[in-house]
Amino acid sequence: MSAPTAFRRRYGASPLHLLLVLASFTLALYAGLRLFQGDTLGVAVWFVGAALLHDLVLLPLYSLTDRAVQALFTRGPGPTLPVPRVSVNYVRVPAFVSGVLLLVWWPLVLRRVEHYTAATALPADGFLGRWLLITAALFAASAAVLIVRTWRRSRAQRQARSATK
Repeated sequence: MSAPTAFRRRYGASPLHLLLVLASFTLALYAGLRLFQGDTLGVAVWFVGAALLHDLVLLPLYSLTDRAVQALFTRGPGPTLPVPRVSVNYVRVPAFVSGVLLLVWWPLVLRRVEHYTAATALPADGFLGRWLLITAALFAASAAVLIVRTWRRSRAQRQARSATK
């Protein structure tokens, strides 16, 4: 048995995977050390606060929202609901990407940064409109993918039915 095969069997992935994981941990450690060189207590409080906010507020909120979307897009036990069963990921993915963009850019989207124009010489007034356009484009692209996939699936089902007759 060759050395890479034995390594893959014992580790479960290629040596390149291990190298990339170690490099990412090294980069994260370096960034953490650089971050803690400034206001150590403030950074620690921010991390603890962010973890508590996520676990106690955001996780229940988006879990409840996800359950509501699943209930909306899933056919009930009886034939009374005309809504077909659709993958919830067509809503999850654009909502997640839009949420991450809002999380990263919220001070500019909500116009909470007065010194942005002074520091960059760029206007800070277009971010809300751009974020809304990106969010609309994400949901529109997701809807387009859903329509195309549904059309292909129904076409394949029609062809299969006509082939069996």
